[in-house]
Amino acid sequence: MRYSGFRVIKEAFGGHKGWKPAWRDPSPQKDYDFVIIGGGGHGLATAYYLAKEFGESRIAVLEKGWIGSGNVGRNTTMIRSNYLLDGNEPFYEMSLKLWEGLEQDFNFNAMVSQRGLLNLLHSDSQVDAARRRGNAMILNGSDAELLTPEGVRKLYPFLDFENQRFPIYGGLLHRRGGTVRHDAVAWGYARGADQRGVDIIQNCEVTGFKIENGKVLGVETSRGYIGARKVGCVVAGSSSRVMQMTGMRLPIESHVLQAFVSEGLKPVLPGVITFGVGHFYATQSDKGGLVFGGDLDGYNSYAQRGNLPIVEHVAAIGASLFPALSRVRMLRSWGGIMDMSMDGSPFIDRTPIDGLYFNGGWCYGGFKATPASGMCFAHLLSTGRPHANAQAYRLDRFMSGRMIDEAGQGAQPNLH
Repeated sequence: MRYSGFRVIKEAFGGHKGWKPAWRDPSPQKDYDFVIIGGGGHGLATAYYLAKEFGESRIAVLEKGWIGSGNVGRNTTMIRSNYLLDGNEPFYEMSLKLWEGLEQDFNFNAMVSQRGLLNLLHSDSQVDAARRRGNAMILNGSDAELLTPEGVRKLYPFLDFENQRFPIYGGLLHRRGGTVRHDAVAWGYARGADQRGVDIIQNCEVTGFKIENGKVLGVETSRGYIGARKVGCVVAGSSSRVMQMTGMRLPIESHVLQAFVSEGLKPVLPGVITFGVGHFYATQSDKGGLVFGGDLDGYNSYAQRGNLPIVEHVAAIGASLFPALSRVRMLRSWGGIMDMSMDGSPFIDRTPIDGLYFNGGWCYGGFKATPASGMCFAHLLSTGRPHANAQAYRLDRFMSGRMIDEAGQGAQPNLH
């Protein structure tokens, strides 16, 4: 079934009785060519592009919960390509371009809204760093504008410009940045993959791997053994636990990152804004709630919940930027498990075990990377070669000294 405005009108006159489930609920087959562990945005995108772009078949996505129960539904929905280093900027620019055509590609309204993203600057050194970052972005095909304080005031006149502790020296504006409805991304990719024959198997937890003579043969699950020619692991904050079943130890720590939504307000934030001193970022949802976040909780955890000191910490930083926030009530909060790599950049690589591939270490940047992550991981699984825009995301880069230290963009655990 193809969605369209005409279809909505037709169903309205028919009592909406013609809608079908967005994807099937199949039982697992005994073996597949490709098994993707993890039914989040990255896993579903991988399966979608494996089928659509590379013509692969006999693909299964295994999700231990339900579609949308993990980090893909537990984030602040931002998309951007405002990175500095050559290892990152081409990748995230590729992802942003895929976002721009995503809804037409998989025929689903993901509510892509390129409302602009502004990084505030509070010192001369930050202005110099933003100028360098902006030039790197432009050289890699992205967009960037360096704003004066007057330029920032035109966009956000209600900011505390006279704050003696955090004077606003300007801002780096990324107009193509914005937000996307996170749940709709999971639903759209799931529906698109299902239409191309992918089996999406929910409530199917991987409990072990079958490995013989250095080659993976399949996975043990809560719904029985499933054989596979190739296995791709893309499970975000659970990466260390899942890969430990293979005997591998990853350079990753799992931390909780909380996100928050305020009560509904009239339109106040025209775009996405980030504080240049405290770690605080905010946007406004279509329902009117302010969606915001800040620092990680300062301990390792696999729990999808946070603690109250970080709530207070993030709220205090937000109020120093927007004094009026001190009178806004918080509606709800949630926690996502962040797979933090030691240099703040991800991994998309084959492992030493033949047929086993890994995708993880996304830190704060997982949601915005969803389309490119899926495309590059699908390329690696299908061809056995890394995609041109993901060649730097190697598992051995710490051993070889080729770290991608994107300071200030993909925070690493040693900074918390």
